[in-house]
Amino acid sequence: MNWTATLLFLGIVAITLGITWWASRRTKSASDFYTAGGGLTSTQNALAIGGDYMSAASFLGIAGMVALSGFDGFFYSVGFLVGYIIVLFLVAEPMRNLGKFTVADMITARYADQKVRGVAALNTITISVFYMIAQLVGAGALIKLLMGFDFKWSVLIVGVLMTVYVLFGGMTATSWVQIVKAVLLIGGTVVISVMVLHKFGWSIGGMFHQMSTVKDGYLSPGLKYKNGWDSLSLMLGLVLGTAGLPHILVRFFTVKNGVEARKSVVKATWIIGIFYVMTVFLGFGAAKFVGAEKITAQDKAGNMAAPLLAQALGGNFLFAFICAVAFATILAVVAGLVLTGAGAFAHDIYNGIIRKGQATERDQMKMARFAALGVAIVSILLSLGAQDLNVAFLVSLAFAVGASSNLPTIIMTIFWKKFTKGGAIFSMIIGLATALILVILGPNVLGPTGMLKTGHAIFPLSTPGLFSIPAGFLAAIIGSYLFPDKKSKDEHEQAFDEILVRASTGIHVHGQEKEEVPMGA
Repeated sequence: MNWTATLLFLGIVAITLGITWWASRRTKSASDFYTAGGGLTSTQNALAIGGDYMSAASFLGIAGMVALSGFDGFFYSVGFLVGYIIVLFLVAEPMRNLGKFTVADMITARYADQKVRGVAALNTITISVFYMIAQLVGAGALIKLLMGFDFKWSVLIVGVLMTVYVLFGGMTATSWVQIVKAVLLIGGTVVISVMVLHKFGWSIGGMFHQMSTVKDGYLSPGLKYKNGWDSLSLMLGLVLGTAGLPHILVRFFTVKNGVEARKSVVKATWIIGIFYVMTVFLGFGAAKFVGAEKITAQDKAGNMAAPLLAQALGGNFLFAFICAVAFATILAVVAGLVLTGAGAFAHDIYNGIIRKGQATERDQMKMARFAALGVAIVSILLSLGAQDLNVAFLVSLAFAVGASSNLPTIIMTIFWKKFTKGGAIFSMIIGLATALILVILGPNVLGPTGMLKTGHAIFPLSTPGLFSIPAGFLAAIIGSYLFPDKKSKDEHEQAFDEILVRASTGIHVHGQEKEEVPMGA
């Protein structure tokens, strides 16, 4: 056991628990629990978004991917970053202007229907669980490296801590843990990147030249993804997936209006962009100064490349600090995921469907805490079977599911006049089912290297986005024609026009007055 790393790890846990205690004293209402009362500034929310987005997949997974797969590993950095362009121009403001607590709130702003709300909540819970599996796999590998604990005990430790944050602190605690973690992560990554550049003689060109000799084809596409269709499917899911991730979308409810939501995305894109540029230094440094053999000996999927690089360059203290920061990274993200899944169950299913909107705020918060336990337990059990998969890759699956099941409905709700509630339900169900079925039939579950380690993959691509995303959009169109609304044409068009105005201006938004609408909106 590395005692320096362990003490820093315990220090991080103590700080985050202190934040949770502070936040618990401020969490008095359902609004506080779900959205921190909408009281974050754009800068605070941008850092929290960065904390949410720069997850174990970004810090641990991408570093390992670049170290082991070169150019193909950098696909993840590019895809994750470009996804925010879609969020900025299409989703951020309408989401804040139409919604209140959850993604289902935004969709049902146009279709006040329990079936639509129920399916949207189901999608949110499914995507949150998918995403959480990746974080827990990273946590298990990290604590195993740090303390020598067995993988399953490591996962349980993280599961308990993340549940504590949600049960007591809600969104306020989760947001401030993410802000602290984002600052620490950026700082640690800058330190390692500067040390790597120093090792390469302060020459970025020299670094690329040296890395071209590490392995044949290291700086060319095709080292990992031999099939161009596989690469295209991966990138499509990464670029479009951000706009379908519930735990990112609900962050826009933590600011006071759509203008602040847009500012949040702009600032977050800069923060995240700077970080993803530095993943090149992490990956190249790990490949050069640690080596693929040592990386895979510690973790087959390469998830420990960044901590091992920190140890190689800065000794035990830097190793300990980076491990502690990585652990804070995982804690912050999984807390946000648990909160998102629990909020969908308590607000949408329990209050919106079971109680017909009549549940008190106290009842909702109580149910959200029970739901948090359920989401955490399911995620922990599923993660135990994904130990040997790279966390960046696991997150790419969650992105593909989000882009297939949520994004088509969100886009059509805002921009297509002929979209109906039947189309919304059909799109969400078909998109989700197609993505999940293709994942199950693919090489990540079936085949000698899959989770089941048996049989042969029926679906050849490692990510389903190339087929499941178009299926979601196509289902939205077909469903709208198969299941037209019973309203008259004039009523339907009037309802759409009202939604378009609300999405663009924020008029009649909960907690937002008309005069807050920006000039020129």
